[in-house]
Amino acid sequence: MTRTVSLSPVTRIEGHLSIQTETEPLDGNDGACRVKEARCEGEMYRGFEKILVGRDPMDAQQITQRICGVCPVSHGIASVRAQEMAYGITPSENGRLLQNLIFAANQIQSHVLHFYHLAALDFVDVSAILQYSGNDRGLIALRDWVKASIASGEVFPAAPFLPQWKADYVKDVDVNVSLLSHYVEALDIRRTCHEMGAVFGARLPHSTALVPGGCTQTPTLERVLAYSSRLKKIFTFVRDVYLPDLVEVAKQFPAYFEIGRGCGNFLSYGVFEMDASGNRFIKPGAVIDGRWEPFEVDRIQEEVRHSRYSSPSGLHPSKGMTDASPEKSGAYSWIKAPRYGQHVMEVGPLARVMVNYHDPSGTWVKKEVDAFLKTRNLKPEQMLSVLGRHVARGLEAMWFAKQAAKWLDELHVDEAPARDFTMPKEGTGVGLTEAPRGALGHWLTIRDYRIANYQCVVPTTWNCSPRDDRGQPGAVEQALAGATIQDPKHPIEIGRIVRSFDPCLACAVH
Repeated sequence: MTRTVSLSPVTRIEGHLSIQTETEPLDGNDGACRVKEARCEGEMYRGFEKILVGRDPMDAQQITQRICGVCPVSHGIASVRAQEMAYGITPSENGRLLQNLIFAANQIQSHVLHFYHLAALDFVDVSAILQYSGNDRGLIALRDWVKASIASGEVFPAAPFLPQWKADYVKDVDVNVSLLSHYVEALDIRRTCHEMGAVFGARLPHSTALVPGGCTQTPTLERVLAYSSRLKKIFTFVRDVYLPDLVEVAKQFPAYFEIGRGCGNFLSYGVFEMDASGNRFIKPGAVIDGRWEPFEVDRIQEEVRHSRYSSPSGLHPSKGMTDASPEKSGAYSWIKAPRYGQHVMEVGPLARVMVNYHDPSGTWVKKEVDAFLKTRNLKPEQMLSVLGRHVARGLEAMWFAKQAAKWLDELHVDEAPARDFTMPKEGTGVGLTEAPRGALGHWLTIRDYRIANYQCVVPTTWNCSPRDDRGQPGAVEQALAGATIQDPKHPIEIGRIVRSFDPCLACAVH
């Protein structure tokens, strides 16, 4: 007999993602069940693409940053790239470097946020803090806060730490307390990342300094030193705290290197321009059925058979439409279903790693990943998993921090960071980059100096898409299929799998 097991809403970042699964009981295992099929349901409509129509194109990089408070710089970069193509310009050298430095700060911040504040509580036993007897003031305050909430019978004041599901967590008290301590420390690291990005971005989370052709902030020596001092603090945290914690969780839950594989196809647009020719630090490409392919933008289309839109299905984003249809028959999500040559694709840090790992031209990424896997006695195929996604994020945080130091050294102090340009009356452009959560594209059409059409295809739209026109489940829906749930009343396994993709529904239902 089938049974519906739900995780609704999926909380800690935004609450408008609902996961519905149909399960079957496991023989000889009282109460446990296996997921037969799953549905990702985006439960909100925001309409940013409609808001942009008719506006000055220069408004786009500011408005689209409001799609997300976690990865706004990604949308700002995608928007200025689309405008730069439409205006026929490229960033100045300083402009490119400054855009990269602002972007790197936001990327690292998001990776730290994901592990500690969004995903770690699926593995950490918060109740272990009640046994803490040390002198750390932060941990004492956390212990007393949790203790008081439990004593009062009101666990909500201790959110996001309580209530917890009944599940298997880290057993060692000291390891739990250490992870909770780093949870608190990571809040400060995230603030430092925002400060670092604001040195050149003017403010964060929504930067006002990003413009087509570069950046409005001139890199003075004072600003370079301000960025550098914060970068050193962040790098030390990633190296000495984040990566070791990641390894510790992996040691405690090795089975999650075999769980949550997903569709097995990966897409990356590449990110961080290294020169004026468009070479990127993380390269673009696709891996389909285990084979690497060069990226082709024309293969992207958005299907809407099971999405709450009446616009035609299968449109390329440059021709995309967003016509809401809340009562549409057969639809179950406000998320569209992007496909790449009709293939379901996973995007995100794991996808970037896999694309660059399999790139036949050879990249430094393969050496880095192989070195990590060798020290942990892991096989490359085990990266296609819940823990593999976490590992990919941790490695990226280290890579981005190291590379940011190099970009900082390449800056020309006190030189202008942006190019002049003239806005055309008519124009089109596409801005492709990688948000922390994966492949991000903005498509822009200008007519009579105004935005005539604007379409965004964002990472969580790829990952949390509903079924497409051929009935193919999306990447997260496929990752959930076959998963074992030990207690349907406390389906933590669903949470661990879904959150390994780091879903951002604010982006997905833009």
